Amino acid sequence: MLIEAGYNIGFECPAQTPMLLQLNVHPSRDADLLTADRIASDPALPMRSYLDLFGNRVTRVEAPGGLVTFSNRFVIQDSGEPDETPADFGTTPIADLPDDVLLFLVSSRYCDSDKLADFAWSEFGKLPGGTRVVQAICDFVHAKIRFSYPDASPTRCASDSMREGVGVCRDFAHLAVALCRCMNIPARYCTGYLGDIGVPVDINPMDFSAWFEVFLAGRWYTMDARHNHPRIGRIVMGRGRDAADVAISTAFGVANLARFEVVTKEQVQHG
Repeated sequence: MLIEAGYNIGFECPAQTPMLLQLNVHPSRDADLLTADRIASDPALPMRSYLDLFGNRVTRVEAPGGLVTFSNRFVIQDSGEPDETPADFGTTPIADLPDDVLLFLVSSRYCDSDKLADFAWSEFGKLPGGTRVVQAICDFVHAKIRFSYPDASPTRCASDSMREGVGVCRDFAHLAVALCRCMNIPARYCTGYLGDIGVPVDINPMDFSAWFEVFLAGRWYTMDARHNHPRIGRIVMGRGRDAADVAISTAFGVANLARFEVVTKEQVQHG
C-alpha cells in the first residue's frame, strides 16, 4: 500500500523567533519512504536537523517576523496490515526490563501516574497478565473519555482527563499511558499520521494523531485507546514520555498558529 501524507502549517510571528519542529517521519520509517520527506518553508529559510534523546528527528529554524508556512508532501510504502495485536503475555518483571525502558514506567508531565495509582490497582490489579491489563485499560479509557475537538486543552494531563471525561486523541493516550505505568507496564506516547484507511471517513478535519505503545514480552506493541481496535496505515513521527517530548512545534517567543492542514490518504495505484 502507498500512502500520501503531508501538511501545510503556518505561523504568524511578531518578531524573529527561534523554533523547533518535529514534522518528519520517525527515522525508523525512513526505509519505507518513496519520495523525500523534506520540510519546505515560505519564505525559504535555512534549517538543520538533529536526533533528540528519544531518536526523533527535530528541525531547528529561525522564523522571521510575519507569516511563515511549513509544508511537505511525501509518499511512503506501508504493509497495509492492521496493528499487530499482542498475544496473551504476562507483565515483564521490572528486574528483567532493559535499562532504556525503565524511563517509561515513571510519571511525566502529562502522564501523572502517581495521582492514579490507587485507582489503577483497585480497578485492574486482579487481572492476570500484562496484555489483559493493557486491553482492560484501553476499554476503560475508550469508554471514559468523550472525544471533542472544542474541548481540547494543551495543559490537560491524565488525572484531568479522568476527572473531566472529555478530550482529544492525546488525552486518550495520556490516560492510558499513565494507567499502564501505574500497573508496572512500560508505556510511551506516540504521534504521527493516521488516515481514514479501512474505516468510515471521520467528519472532523484531518489532524495528526496520538496513540501509545506498551512493552510486553521483550518488544513494543502499538495500542490505541481512542479507536480501541487495530488500524491500518499508521506513520509514526515521534515517540516520548508524553506530548511534551513530541510537540510538532516549539517556539521560543510568540508564534501564533495561522494555518493548519494535514493530509493522509491511500494513494491509488494505476495500472
